[in-house]
Parts: sequence; C-alpha cells; structure tokens
Amino acid sequence: MSTDHKFQVNLRGVIDLLSDHLYSGPQVYLRELLQNGVDAIVARRKVEPGLEGSVLMEVMPAGKKSPPTLMVQDDGVGLTESEVHEFLATIGQSSKREALNRDDFIGQFGIGLLSGFVVSEEIVVVTRSAKPDSPTIEWRGRSDGTYRIRTIDVDSAPGTQVYLRAKEGSEEFFTPEYVRDTATHFGSLLPMPITVAAGKEKWKINQTPPWDDGDYSGEMRRDRLLEYGKETFETDFLDAIELRSLAGGVQGVAFVLPHAATMTARHGHRVYLKNMLLSEAAENLLPEWAFFVKCVVNATQLRPNAARESFYEDSRMVATREELGSCLKAHLIQLSKENKDRLNLIIGCHYLPIKALAVEDDEFFTLFIDWLPFETTLGQMTLGEYRQREKNTIRYVPSRDQFRQIAGVAAAQKICIINAGYTYDADLLEKLPDAFARCRVKKVDVNDLARNFDELSLEEREGAFDFLRLADVVLQPYRCAADLRKFEPVELPTLYTANDAATFLRSVEQSKEVADDLWSEILDGVSTEPAAGAFAQLCLNFNNPLIKRLAQIKNKPLIRRAVEMLYVQALLLGHYPLKAQEMSALSDGLLGLIELGLGATEKNGEKKP
Repeated sequence: MSTDHKFQVNLRGVIDLLSDHLYSGPQVYLRELLQNGVDAIVARRKVEPGLEGSVLMEVMPAGKKSPPTLMVQDDGVGLTESEVHEFLATIGQSSKREALNRDDFIGQFGIGLLSGFVVSEEIVVVTRSAKPDSPTIEWRGRSDGTYRIRTIDVDSAPGTQVYLRAKEGSEEFFTPEYVRDTATHFGSLLPMPITVAAGKEKWKINQTPPWDDGDYSGEMRRDRLLEYGKETFETDFLDAIELRSLAGGVQGVAFVLPHAATMTARHGHRVYLKNMLLSEAAENLLPEWAFFVKCVVNATQLRPNAARESFYEDSRMVATREELGSCLKAHLIQLSKENKDRLNLIIGCHYLPIKALAVEDDEFFTLFIDWLPFETTLGQMTLGEYRQREKNTIRYVPSRDQFRQIAGVAAAQKICIINAGYTYDADLLEKLPDAFARCRVKKVDVNDLARNFDELSLEEREGAFDFLRLADVVLQPYRCAADLRKFEPVELPTLYTANDAATFLRSVEQSKEVADDLWSEILDGVSTEPAAGAFAQLCLNFNNPLIKRLAQIKNKPLIRRAVEMLYVQALLLGHYPLKAQEMSALSDGLLGLIELGLGATEKNGEKKP
C-alpha cells in the first residue's frame, strides 16, 4: 500500500528558480542526472574498491500517445527507503553524499535531481541500495509538489534508474543526438564508462584528458595539446602550457591566443570538476594578467557555486590562482632560456596589452619588462639587451617626432636612445628604478644632444660669422635661433631642436590660427608664461657640403631664401605641423629659388623663351 507525502517547500517556485535563474539552460538536467550516477558509483567504490561502475543513458522514442523518455541507469550505491525520504524529498539535502566525504563527489547541493522538472512533469526513480537485504524502491515525484514511494517486489541489482518523460515543449531535449552530444559535452572526461543508447545505436562518450596521456612527451606532447586545443576551440593557438595546482587539485592546459587580446576582455575558461564539465565561461580561475590564454582544466578540490557553473572565491581558490599563475610564469621563463623565437612570437602578438598590464601590475612588470621590444636609434632590441649594452643607464625621448629628429644623428654617433613615443613605453621605462635598484632612467632633451656637437675652429667661425649672424636674423620671426656646429651624419644639413615650452607655444599658435576671437583670447592667456621660457634652435651642420658652401657666399637674398627653406625642411623632418607663417615661407622660398635660378641662367647668356 502506498501513501502520498508532501514536499516541504513550494516546488513550483523552486522549479522556476532552477529554470529562470540558477541554471544556464534546460540542457543542464542531463549534467545533473549524469553526475548523480557518477557520484553513486564513487560512493559504492568506497565499500567495494574493485568496482568499475558505468552509466547508461537510454533514449526511448515517443509513442502514439506517449512522449519520448530518457532513462539514466547507474550501478552505484543505491538508496534505502529511509534515504529516499531523506535525500530525494528534502530540498537542499545533498543526495547520498552528505553521509560521506563531500570532496569525493561532483555535486554538493542536493537539488540536482530536481532539475529534471525543468523538462518533465514527473520523475521516477527506481533504486536498490548496495546494503545487504535492501528492497527495490520506486519514488515518483511530481512537479505539483507531491511524491509517492512504494516497494517493488523485484530482485534487481544494486543501483539506480531515473526515468523522465518529456513535457510539452521539451521534446527537443530528448532526441538521441541531443542526449549524445550533451552527455559528451559534459561527461567525456569522466573516469568510468558512459554509454548513450537509442534502439540499436550505442555511443561511448569517454576520452582520455590530454594532460593524463602518458604516451607523449616533449614537443610531441606539446603538439598533442595544441591539437586538442584546436579540436576544442577551433583555433590554432600559439603555444600550450601545462597547468597544475596542489591547492585546488587542478590539472589542465592553457592555450596562448593567436590574436591580440585586450586586458579588459575576460576569456571564459572550460573547467571540469572531478572530470565533469562545470563551465565554459569560468572567469576567476587565472590571475587578471593572464588575459592572453584560454584554458581547459579539471579541478578536484575547488568548491562550485550553487549553479555549479563557476567556483566560490575562497582561500583555496586564491591559492590555486597563484599556483596556476606560477605555471604560466615558469613556462615563459623557460621559453626565454630555451626558445626565444616562440617567446618573441607570443610577445609580438600580445605586446600592447602586455605593456598595459605591466604598467599597472608590478609583479607582471618584473616578469615581462626585459623581454619587451623597444625601438632605439641603433635598431630594435629588447629592454634586457638594452640594459646589458648600456649598463643599466636608460636614455629615451618621449615622442616619436623627437625620435625621428635625432635618430640619424644619434645613430651616427653610436648613441643608443629609446623611442618611448608609443603607448605605455615612457611609463614602463620610468618604473625601472623601482624594480631594479641599479637602473638609471634619463629623458633625453634634444637640446642636450645638440650641445654635444663639435665646435667650429676659431678660423672657421670667423669665416662663417656673417653667415651665422644673417641666419639668426632670418629665423628671429619664427622664434628660433641659429647655431653652427659639426655633427654626424654629414648628409643631414640641419637639426631643429625645441624645449617643451617652445613646442607647447607652437601648438597654441597653430590653434589660434583657426580659433574664434573668444578662444584666441583664452589661448593668449595660457601662452604667456610658456613664451618666456620657450627656446628653439636650428643647428646648421658645418660638415655638410651645402652648409659649408652657403657660409662662403655673399649673396644675402640667396642665403635668406636658403635658410628659410632649410628651417622648413628641418621642421618637416621632425614631423612638426607647419604654421601659416611657415607655409608662406615654404611657398615664397620655392618661388624665390626658381626666380634666382632663372636669373642666373639669363645672366649666363641664355635667352628667355
């Protein structure tokens, strides 16, 4: 004789909670049923260590008047009648796991079986405990909040069978292909045979995790991991890094993304808990700086959240994250010693977000800074190579325009200066003294470089005195002074240098040219103080044949035109935008030089056309 009993909570509300908020979708019911069967086998193994155990998921097609049905069978520990009352009918009780060691099981919240109500109006459980002389028990739970238990006079083997019939609208979740693919998705790494059957068709869904495959080592193992990464994520990754953590019982692999990643992007990782897929979007597994990898891992000691789709942020999770970060660092350090080409490939792909995080994260900065490439006046080199060459004295210019000005001059003099005009570079270089006590960092002023040029001899200066004085007069309207020095390379006739105040003043004057009256008055106010300290100079290279010839002629109009043109050329070489006054000088200078050329031609006796 059977008796109806009542659930202790509003089951309809719990089902709505499961369907709409806790679980990501109806497919999760298959994961819950599968993990219940696996946990039952693990529990039985505690008393029967030699048991292998298996799970069968059989799809029964729809009949004329009946919907499709799914049966999930395991040969696990089973339940007694009192356990059925305690575990299946009490919401929040952890199935048959509470009486045993929770760390041995996948699920920990006791609501897994109830996920079946998301796709079915009734759940039928037929179970027999592995305890001696236990009867076979049938439990029928209904979505209206009632359940019924009866004893069946059947001599069945220990284990459990769960039956679900598709409710209206859920038939798509009961097709053989859907059950097979979903079971494979969630349970392919489980360490016991899992079979999906439909009529005469049977599919074994198990596979060996690549990190547990002892048939490969060295580069063959790396190739096997990369192959697995491509199969899993349909991506050709740059590298594969094996991960291990004692704190979380984690094993797995991190794949280096083949495309530039942003630091703000959070790549969800595929995470298994005790070989059952927990989530494909776990975000708290790795340190924030590990944005350039995507992982597949299995954890045995981490605690899942209520939806079993991520991990709780506890002390064990923190320790695990640190250990996994150490695995990544150790691999990168090993690459720096054994395979710099591969390391450079990784950094070349992810250098911008790597730089961004290095600015913010001191630990990450120390790890990466010596491997990062920088443009210098002597070619591209890593900062580690630069520090070694320059004995920890770092010289840089903060803008690309300044670098273009001095690159040729500095290279000719074998002076190595870093171009820190790219995003984050200057900030990274300024952090060096804090990370390395012996490191000295100096921002190079272009004027400092010019002051190191060779002076003219007394005889040369006397011969060029009138030329230099005239050049200085010509440049005064442009707020620029003239100087005459010797420097390399010989091919460079001039070098324009300006301090920060002069550069700022140029930008203000350019803005005033396009501003209205009100904005011009405001700009006049902000430019007053910088104007007092502004200094710009055009350094004429006396080693250059053209400059040397100009210094010897007496034709003042020609010298005036030539100096203006050399000034404008120096600005263009330094990538300075030209003001209206300078554009006019360029235009007038070109026409003037043409006129001078024509005049010289006519003077030599050639007729006008």
